[in-house]
Amino acid sequence: MKLQHPFKSPTAILAVTALLAACGATPPPAVVAPLPPLPPVKVRVGLALGGGAAKGFAHIGVIKMLEANGISPDVVSGTSAGSVVGSLYASGMDAFALQERAFSLDQSSVRDVSLLSGGLVKGQKLQDFVNQLVNNRPLEKLNKPFAAVSTELETGNRAVFVRGNTGQAVRASSSIPGVFEPVLISGKHYVDGGVVSPVPVDAAKQLGADFVIAVDISAKANGKAPGSMVSIVTQSIAIMGQKLGEQELARADVIIRPKVGQIGPSDFDQKNQAILEGERATLAAMPEIKKRLEEKRQQLIYKQLSARTPAVKVQ
Repeated sequence: MKLQHPFKSPTAILAVTALLAACGATPPPAVVAPLPPLPPVKVRVGLALGGGAAKGFAHIGVIKMLEANGISPDVVSGTSAGSVVGSLYASGMDAFALQERAFSLDQSSVRDVSLLSGGLVKGQKLQDFVNQLVNNRPLEKLNKPFAAVSTELETGNRAVFVRGNTGQAVRASSSIPGVFEPVLISGKHYVDGGVVSPVPVDAAKQLGADFVIAVDISAKANGKAPGSMVSIVTQSIAIMGQKLGEQELARADVIIRPKVGQIGPSDFDQKNQAILEGERATLAAMPEIKKRLEEKRQQLIYKQLSARTPAVKVQ
């Protein structure tokens, strides 16, 4: 009997053809579950308000223009005069309510001189004034997270108040050495935060800010001798904290510097001019603020995308 070559049989040919076809077939595409959409990216904006006594009215103008341009800070930090404005803003007042309060404010509302302490301002009236306006709410119950920055007298360390008596924290932050009595809180004495943190950028970051707008109204040495005792003290504090302040300001995303150098620390009658200078400086800085805000938003988007896309490991 003649044997047929195995690869010439019809059955073998069909089998080989089917095998070759199977080897060359395109595999079915893998089913990949779509990733859930990214949540909307919100840049958490912090507002750091610096110290400067009566110059602090400029902060109201800054807030006014930020709000007018659709920028509502999520967290607020303040030093000295910045803590006064910052606490009221964090309590829920808008810029126009702040301006209304400013026009009705005079030095007698916040100054109570004590002859027993060498003529220093006690600060109790300032504490009561702030507590009345925030409806006696503690710091942690304000509408926005807020931090008041002070200086611990015993150690020279920066103190950041985020809980407790709002008026007392503002009083501690605003207690200019040699003008106000140090404030006693839990066995420690506190004085003006401008000694260690003239513009509290780091405190705003501690509150969770992604993007910090700093407002610098500190007195600058101009070659002229200050004309009053309060001016001498406030300018001395500004000089002491200048180097620390420069380092901290470098960590801000945008710095607004209202032109309030001509306004003295006790010039409450120039509050309208200070507010106007705050408005002008903020409007001038607005293009940069919007540009940098968008850059920060893009960075946060990229960070989110990177976190959910695993890196490819090269063998």
